[in-house]
Amino acid sequence: MILPSVYSTFGRDDAIHLVNLIGREDPETMESARSRLDEDGIDALLDDPRVLNALLTDARVTASPPLIFYVLVRQALLEGGIESRALADYTTTLVIHFGQARRAYRLAQEAGDEFHYLTDIVLHLEGADGRQTLMLNAHLGNFALWMTGLFPQYVAARRTRRGAPGLRYYEEMGTTGFRMAADSSEASRLGVDDIFRDVADHFRGVRVALNRISDRHLWRSAGDPVERLLREMEQRVVDGEP
Repeated sequence: MILPSVYSTFGRDDAIHLVNLIGREDPETMESARSRLDEDGIDALLDDPRVLNALLTDARVTASPPLIFYVLVRQALLEGGIESRALADYTTTLVIHFGQARRAYRLAQEAGDEFHYLTDIVLHLEGADGRQTLMLNAHLGNFALWMTGLFPQYVAARRTRRGAPGLRYYEEMGTTGFRMAADSSEASRLGVDDIFRDVADHFRGVRVALNRISDRHLWRSAGDPVERLLREMEQRVVDGEP
């Protein structure tokens, strides 16, 4: 089961590296960054747009991929008005874990069964109970968020060519999965109900934030501006906007 676990790995060395990145050429900027670190902790740096720019452009970057992905996710969420650091941590953890081997299709890394469609997950919910139900519902939400967040062009292409479900279907199914996971007694017992409820409440906003990362940093050469426009037009219809 995916749980927020990236943020807790950041240490003092990571923070000093970020200070050096944004202040290397300017002693005054470096001193200011150090003061902010001492007063407000590493969050003051992780939320700084200059840090993101340095991580993406400075050849001297030695930060770990999880740290870079966290800053990408955190600042994309902030751009959309989502301030929850726990949600940034969860989303980053999801992206990192699902990017490994075939983890996106499995309930856990060691699991044998794979789920390639949301309907496969829903079918397995019949007859499941306890921890298995929680894991299936959480995976339903995770997989829907992964697909619509980082591969929206793929979802849109399948809808156009094969009549497959579009973004709205994935959002509804993903939100439902997270909400059912949050409402389970097993989630409450494990202390994970709040994070699942947070993702459910902000599913669309997190999806859009991941779209920003996908469009700007992951698939820029393959990005289709017309497709992005149609995607946003579809979302406006869903939202009831003119």
